[in-house]
Amino acid sequence: MRNYLTEVVFAGNELWRILTFLGVVLLFLVIGRLASYMAMRVSKKPGVLRRELLQVSIAALAKPMQLVFLAAGVCFVLRWNILVLPDFLQAILVTIAGVLKACSVGFAIYSSVDIADYYFNRMVLKTESKLDDILVPLVGRSIRVIVAVMVMLNIATLVSGKSIMTIIAGLGVGGIAVALAAQDTVRNFFGSLVILGDKPFEFGDRIEIGGNDGVVEEVGFRSTRIRRLDGHLLTIPNSEIVNTTVRNISKRPFIKRVLNIGVTYDTSPEKVEQAIEIIKGILKDHKGMNEKFPPRVYFNEFKDYSLDIIVIYWYHPADYWDYMKFSEWVNMEILKQFNKAEIEFAFPTQTMYLANDDNRQLGVEIINS
Repeated sequence: MRNYLTEVVFAGNELWRILTFLGVVLLFLVIGRLASYMAMRVSKKPGVLRRELLQVSIAALAKPMQLVFLAAGVCFVLRWNILVLPDFLQAILVTIAGVLKACSVGFAIYSSVDIADYYFNRMVLKTESKLDDILVPLVGRSIRVIVAVMVMLNIATLVSGKSIMTIIAGLGVGGIAVALAAQDTVRNFFGSLVILGDKPFEFGDRIEIGGNDGVVEEVGFRSTRIRRLDGHLLTIPNSEIVNTTVRNISKRPFIKRVLNIGVTYDTSPEKVEQAIEIIKGILKDHKGMNEKFPPRVYFNEFKDYSLDIIVIYWYHPADYWDYMKFSEWVNMEILKQFNKAEIEFAFPTQTMYLANDDNRQLGVEIINS
């Protein structure tokens, strides 16, 4: 009976060597998969782990487990020389193993940044300043970018066989082309620094920029994300923000309302004065009033179809929904008291006059020829 495991040869290796190589790598891959799955299950069970930091740590380390075990499996079979390969194939396999090892270590460090993010976010909750709400995500992203760059440099040295300094020097040769291609990125990066230094707005502020009104959700190195009031997420490059007028609605100390109330032209002067006194009485010492900003009521204009009374008042503090409730109350009081005083509101009207009425006689001269 033939022994296929020893008699069948492929690329200079018996079948048992090839199967052992594949089996060991697959075994390590399965172990890594199971370990990652179990760790994620454990991290999501509050009854098993009562400390959130420990849950986050296990979840962060569970992500790269599969890649780590795969790299470990490839290094294991290479260490024990299970396959007999020519020098150039052996060198390629060793390079692949080195790349897997660099990626697994980099991925592990990259995932571990989640632990730092959690720790810093917990510290942010204890402070009143909103600046750290912006800085903490930027710190996490910065660390991740540095880790990714270091991993790519490490992979480049493994693949090319050159030192890191040689590769960096080579990158310097193409630095001009990279700088030209990355002009927008550099502008946006410095724009983010200007935003952090000048602080025209903070995380959670409601701002208006370029006709868009929304709440700041995130400030990144490249762009700022604003959740508009209609629910849409708006992403604006930081370089545009620093060159655009930003209206920070959250920083306003009060809300100002300008209201024009029109009464009909047949309203007597006494009734107009009464209307003004009614409005002044409604707004006297009103809720949300600051003594430095008393309400103003004036008969200010003759419009096409109305006698206009301008009403100005300021509401403190600038809580929009409280302001809306108060404005509704003001409107209802004006409506009730005007109706009670028989003061009519004006609306667009047209007056038509008939020719040859008592006040407008037609002068027609008949000429006999």
